[in-house]
Amino acid sequence: MIGLIVRAAICALGLWLATKIVPGVRVDGLGSLAAAAVLLGIANAIVRPVLIFLTLPLTLITLGLFLLVVNGLMIWMVSALLGGFKVSGLMAAIGAWIVVWLTGCVASWFIGRDGRVRALSD
Repeated sequence: MIGLIVRAAICALGLWLATKIVPGVRVDGLGSLAAAAVLLGIANAIVRPVLIFLTLPLTLITLGLFLLVVNGLMIWMVSALLGGFKVSGLMAAIGAWIVVWLTGCVASWFIGRDGRVRALSD
């Protein structure tokens, strides 16, 4: 359970960074940021696998680059469903997804699957 909360917090941090870095992404408040992170997690768990399966031929033709569009669509969909989180277009959504992904990658170096901070060994 703690791992799920930590992942949602990391996603919220990534979305907050995206609002600072990517033009066209804005959030109205901390509550909207938390709701966007939770909704993005739900969308990634339910909708994203279906979209990946349906777009598999296009993903194979583009050698996987179409997954950027699918991931951007997840953020764009969350912004359409949530009033306090706005993304101006697909390119801004793809940029936001890249920031969220990089934030998750950096956080995964320090946090294990169970949500505990782990020591880095040489």
